[in-house]
Amino acid sequence: MSTADLIVFFDERFSEVDAYLELLEQVEKVARSGPPRLAESEYPITAPQQKILYSSVYLQLYNLVEATMARCVTEITKAAAASQKWQPHELSDELRQEWVRTSARTHADMAPDNRLKYALQMTDHLVNQLPITTFEIEVGGGGNWDDEAIHDMAKRLGCQISISGTVLAGVKRVRRDGMGTMKLVKNRRNSLAHGSISFVDCADGIIARELREMSQQVEKYLREVIACFADYIDSYIFLRPEIRPNGGTS
Repeated sequence: MSTADLIVFFDERFSEVDAYLELLEQVEKVARSGPPRLAESEYPITAPQQKILYSSVYLQLYNLVEATMARCVTEITKAAAASQKWQPHELSDELRQEWVRTSARTHADMAPDNRLKYALQMTDHLVNQLPITTFEIEVGGGGNWDDEAIHDMAKRLGCQISISGTVLAGVKRVRRDGMGTMKLVKNRRNSLAHGSISFVDCADGIIARELREMSQQVEKYLREVIACFADYIDSYIFLRPEIRPNGGTS
């Protein structure tokens, strides 16, 4: 997958959220004249059911954030392994650390014999000057992604995240519970996932317009994050400066 494919991937995922929001907006529009009813049916969509539908937007938006970050990180390791010519010592300091972490399983709990096995495998790789192959970067457990976590992950990989003032102000503006959009999406998703709040209570006082505004803020923010990761990959920032093709800059 190329960095252009990242945009295609994001567009496809966001279109699902957009389509769902269109449904909610139509339901809300009809509800102004009384309880909405399914076509050719007298079954009404009740207010609690409508709130349950609204709460699902938090799940969808968080899924979009997590899927986008997972794909961006994966594209970095794929780019590092793509040419089958770069060796570990040619990676940037940040990415080389991630390669060692994965190759030697430095952060995994394991028996001494297994730890020795992975250490020997990494040593053989270095001694034989083998090229980098596709590896996985440990990004931590699910449920933690918000704008600060995204910034921290990018910094860990040596990727500069630069968000325009307007977009940053949009996701930072306090919406509910003293939180901006990205933190609120994470918090509400986790509360739903862990059962600490019901779907009905989660959407109490929410209208479709607010959910639409939140989705637009998340979309704009993630598009700029993707652009930063794309530049990181296309400019070969994952390599040491003197190794970067075409005069890539840091």
